Amino acid sequence: MYEIKKLNAISNLIYNNLDKNVYNVSDDAADPVGILVRSAAMHEYEINPSLVAVARAGAGVNNIPLPKMTDAGVVVFNTPGANANAVKELVICALLLSCRDVLGGVQFAGTLKGKEDAAKQVESGKKAFVGPEIFGKTLGVVGLGAIGALVTKAALALGMKVVGYDPFFTEEKAKSISEELTFTKDLDVLFASADFITLHVPFNDATKGMVNAASIAKMKDGVRIVNCARGELVDNAAIIAALESGKVKKYVTDFPMPAVIGVSDKIVTIPHLGASTPEAEDNCAVMASAELKDFIENGNIKNSVNCPALTVAAKGASRVTVLTKQADAEAAVKAILPDAKIASAKRGDVTYVIADLDKAPSSDDLKALAANALKVRVL
Repeated sequence: MYEIKKLNAISNLIYNNLDKNVYNVSDDAADPVGILVRSAAMHEYEINPSLVAVARAGAGVNNIPLPKMTDAGVVVFNTPGANANAVKELVICALLLSCRDVLGGVQFAGTLKGKEDAAKQVESGKKAFVGPEIFGKTLGVVGLGAIGALVTKAALALGMKVVGYDPFFTEEKAKSISEELTFTKDLDVLFASADFITLHVPFNDATKGMVNAASIAKMKDGVRIVNCARGELVDNAAIIAALESGKVKKYVTDFPMPAVIGVSDKIVTIPHLGASTPEAEDNCAVMASAELKDFIENGNIKNSVNCPALTVAAKGASRVTVLTKQADAEAAVKAILPDAKIASAKRGDVTYVIADLDKAPSSDDLKALAANALKVRVL
């Protein structure tokens, strides 16, 4: 029986993959082989020796200490694209909220309860909540991954023009999203041409504070910015200053950080609702549990954020997997297991080797493999 620990509540659809006769999924497993997590912070989590994998039901992994996990030989998975449609829908909502003061209008209407002249006050008061349409305007999509691609298609369908930027895309790949998409490899071009900008990139050292005083200065006057990716992508002091000066007309964020809460009526703070749909939670749970199952049972890695991708059909009675930072890892494994059918993949300084054998390896062989490995498993 494999012990799986949940650090957050998760959809019961995990049991479509994790047979209850094989997997014991609980909130309090003391020595889990796998962990399912959503938003729980794991930076202080004590890694037990039996842990081999963590599956994040979602895309972002800022709550997981990746170097620490890698050094412990723990493969970390995420679920790219599983919540993309949910986030796309919130982004479209955010674009509309950045134009019309729907929230202010709703609050105003609520104050008219019980007033006989409510209809008259509605007609005289509604002018305070007027805003422009998005039709015909240009949307700059920063990041054309699963979410950015869906946002692009939805915006085009709503009559917007779209300029897309992604450092990992080619013109041909961008056109596979839509022939109507204008692709640029120069972020400054996007900044200069967009009436609206929406962010869809991961948070890392390269993207931290990418929306800052310098980049805002390159944008159109009155630009409206949507951030449903990560709060840290935007320099809060810079965005507040730009809102005060009128350079930025509205900022809508799904990350209500203390620095922007209640600061200005030009900032709309949404309580991190991007993936908060039952469909997205189900999709993430199914994908995360499938990744966990395939790795635990077969040693295959797909959608890992810290280890190489490698999927190999079984070619023997026994399988040995080796996760290592050893140079020439495949040759080293082959020297110890000369009769094995071997496949390997590398990511950064981490190499993952799958070795299929006709019989189980000896204890001496396993000791030799473990001497230079982060983790060795026999399946």
